[in-house]
Amino acid sequence: MYRFKRSLLGTSALLLIIMMLAGCASGNSNESANASGQSATNTDASANTRTVKHAMGETKITGTPKRVVTLYQGANDVVVALGVKPVGVVESWAQQPVYDYLKKDLGDVQQVGQESQPNLEEIHKLKPDLIIATKTRHEDIYDQLSQIAPTVMTDKLYDWKETVKVAGEALNEQDKANKLLSDWDARVADFKSKMGDRLPIEATITNFRSDQVRIYYMGYAGMILKDLGFTRPAGQDSDTWGTELTSKENIPDMNADMIFNFNSGDDKAAIDKLYKDWTSSPLWANLDAVKKNQVYQVDEVNWNMAGGYTSANLLLDDLYKQFNLK
Repeated sequence: MYRFKRSLLGTSALLLIIMMLAGCASGNSNESANASGQSATNTDASANTRTVKHAMGETKITGTPKRVVTLYQGANDVVVALGVKPVGVVESWAQQPVYDYLKKDLGDVQQVGQESQPNLEEIHKLKPDLIIATKTRHEDIYDQLSQIAPTVMTDKLYDWKETVKVAGEALNEQDKANKLLSDWDARVADFKSKMGDRLPIEATITNFRSDQVRIYYMGYAGMILKDLGFTRPAGQDSDTWGTELTSKENIPDMNADMIFNFNSGDDKAAIDKLYKDWTSSPLWANLDAVKKNQVYQVDEVNWNMAGGYTSANLLLDDLYKQFNLK
């Protein structure tokens, strides 16, 4: 999920086509000439128009959108949690076309490209009345998306609570959004209560790939762990996704009381080789979590790729099991 590659999308020709279509649509608006020769608007619709503030400014949305397109994994997850089935979604990073836990709800939904490269033409064909995107991925195509349909954007890709709030307001489902957040707060309180004096626990989140090793800081899982009462080693609590380690000499940067690790990628042989190479180092053996036998392998989708409300609860389920909580 968190491939920090900026989208290089949208051509001037496509933008021109979209603007022309938008212009044609505006020429056949809900306004009609009345007997006095003045334009009459749908006053009921106007009364139900709200302004949604988001990372790229403000967007006016009328009523309850019915045809919604979501352009990042967290939004795919959250709209389902809010009881909405989108008409278009971006492809998942793994378990294509959507993550297994969402296949029942989204398995038959039209794909509109990748999160880092959505297909504007396919989005336009779906005639959406709302697009939910994120500034992290889609800042450069905000204007094009806005020509297709009212578009709202979250600031941080991995901030699932922001996604719930922005999507809830845009979808006219504020009450449901507030309920999701209050339900989460209740689960957090329950977890902390059952953990008792075992908290706080200093934790590091590591990720091995075929060609690199990462430490995740205050990204998706990091923000959730902080919510739950975990702490991070000095330098790992900065408000950023994390860092790539350049050599085994950086292994001491992983030091913590507990390590949550997930491996990423399709080349399992290369990943396993790198993981074995690093974890065979004396520097690895000297980590506190290793000496305490507190290194845990966790699910990559739940802990990093999905980035939504339901996946946050799946991550919390993992921790309930890990700590033998009921």
